[in-house]
Amino acid sequence: MIMFPIPACPLPLAEYACHCPHKQQEKARMAGDDEEYVYDEASGEWMPASELAARQAAEDQVEVRDAVGNLLADGDQVTLIKDLTVKGAGQTLKQGTLIKSIRLTGDPQEIDCKYPGIKGLVLRAEFVKKR
Repeated sequence: MIMFPIPACPLPLAEYACHCPHKQQEKARMAGDDEEYVYDEASGEWMPASELAARQAAEDQVEVRDAVGNLLADGDQVTLIKDLTVKGAGQTLKQGTLIKSIRLTGDPQEIDCKYPGIKGLVLRAEFVKKR
């Protein structure tokens, strides 16, 4: 890795607070923190790489809500709010049927379920209610 000298801050420190990344890195080094700083284009700020990674991971999570508006998570139990005909299985799931241990897919409208006698059951979140 080629290291270039850090240019002097263009703002006089007496009049302005310096927000240059090299000053933030110097402050971090003085505090004993050797973490690398990266520029976040969304916020326009320099921040530690671990903090930026945590923010991006939180943004990548899909928020799935049931018919009532409750937030669903992997492993939740849900109840059907109406009768559903399962295509390809020739079976109808009745209102009030309990579905145990759901898994979230990448789609905010669909959940993956297990039900006896039906393989690969995928339900729309609008037809279930969290138990």
